[in-house]
Amino acid sequence: MSIEDPAELRALRRAGAVVAATLRALRPLVRPGVTTGELDRAAARVFQRHGARSGPQLDYDFPGTICISVDAEAVHGIPGPRRLREGQLVKLDVTAELDGFYADACETVAVGRVDRSAARLANVARAAMRDGIAAAVAGAPLNAIGAVVAQRTEAAGFSVCRDLTGHGIGRKIHEPPHVPNVYVRSASMPLRPGLVITVEPIIAAGGGRVVGASDGWTVRTADGSRSAHSEHTIVVAEDGPPIVLTA
Repeated sequence: MSIEDPAELRALRRAGAVVAATLRALRPLVRPGVTTGELDRAAARVFQRHGARSGPQLDYDFPGTICISVDAEAVHGIPGPRRLREGQLVKLDVTAELDGFYADACETVAVGRVDRSAARLANVARAAMRDGIAAAVAGAPLNAIGAVVAQRTEAAGFSVCRDLTGHGIGRKIHEPPHVPNVYVRSASMPLRPGLVITVEPIIAAGGGRVVGASDGWTVRTADGSRSAHSEHTIVVAEDGPPIVLTA
């Protein structure tokens, strides 16, 4: 969506605050032995306290409050009885709807102690997201975001999962435009003040090709390599850096 009224920005900030509160609540719960279903129920309790609803459930009838993906699972993992193990990377992808407005963010969290390669993968995803956010200024082309995300990722020896992109958001989870995580020549539209998008590098330690799992929801790396995902919802500002709604 494109914000046209200050009241819309205030509403989006409230939805973003629910997302941030949920991630704050979940981070310390990520430990060996916890199930992804337990994490999902904790997220549902935060949503309930704030009067928010699950965006994936509302828009897609997703079988969980949030998406929880582990290691080679890149996105859209279904919460359930799986117990997390020491050394894994878990992606907590939270989309909240509040009063008709949506916000979306994801963090990659280490389960206990992880090896240096896994920690570096998660750190590069976060750094690539920060680079992408910094590039999202009014008047810049949309593809400037993907250019810097890919540069950061590939310089570190990792791959972008190029089939998985950021997106517009606001009244639904997924709205135009697609926000590629690599440079796409045709994605040259200038970023307008008020545009609400997600910046979300999804990267892999191996190749970047992804495939759908048999559950019909989960998307994983084709070669089984670990992935990391870092995301914020932002608003392109009139001047200067974008407004981060989900920080």
